[in-house]
Amino acid sequence: MNGASREALASARERFDALTDNTAVDAVKLAEELAAVTALLDREVSLRRVLTDPAQAGEAKAELAGRLLGSQVGGETVDLVSGMVRSRWSRSRDLVDAIEELADSADLVAAQRTDALDDVEDELFRFSRIVSGSTELRAALTDRVAGDQAKAELLSRLLGGRANPVTERLVVRLVAHPRGRSLEAGLTALSKLAAERRDRMVAVVTSAVPLSDRQKQRLGAALAKLYGRQVHLNLDVDPAVLGGVVVRIGDEVINGTIADRLEEASRRMAG
Repeated sequence: MNGASREALASARERFDALTDNTAVDAVKLAEELAAVTALLDREVSLRRVLTDPAQAGEAKAELAGRLLGSQVGGETVDLVSGMVRSRWSRSRDLVDAIEELADSADLVAAQRTDALDDVEDELFRFSRIVSGSTELRAALTDRVAGDQAKAELLSRLLGGRANPVTERLVVRLVAHPRGRSLEAGLTALSKLAAERRDRMVAVVTSAVPLSDRQKQRLGAALAKLYGRQVHLNLDVDPAVLGGVVVRIGDEVINGTIADRLEEASRRMAG
């Protein structure tokens, strides 16, 4: 998001955090209701354009949102959405993207309250690896002909009883309503959002063999010192690296593998 939308999203996040700091607020219900609003505005293009029309007064748009949603969702959801439509958005779609982010964040708050956020982060990462390694599964979950119910049942068989309920809800919602994103991009976005809940960065660490607990602790401490914030490690194993580790944080890659050093030595000899 750019310009006005970025500022509007920042304000919405602040209101959301203030709301969910109150443990009396049902985070799961909030997630469900915000997801329903996302689906409504994604479907009703004319409505979201009205709610983001800069020519209309913010209070008038908030009143409209209240009238439309008041009988469908709880007061907390109405207040959040009303505050968002008072803001100025660069594109009408940005409003929908922001509400969807808050829906996902509410589910992550529910996980955080039960000390399950680490599990959800790890499960999202592992599921993304499973999807990337199985063309058949990816095809089944992204098939436009297959109904949402069939996809939900498939995910229930895959994740039910094996993953945290928050993970299952997030993945089912993503698969049912991708909103133009690839499955991989959606899972990556969810992983980043989960990390941000604790102000952490996500590092994808690939090693030739599984790292020991001591190695993970040392690597985590080194990355935290390097970046000045806690870094969550998503661990992957690939024998092709031959030794050492490859660490990817966003677009940055820290390559410390034997294979990389051999390639560098070969280049020097050839030069």
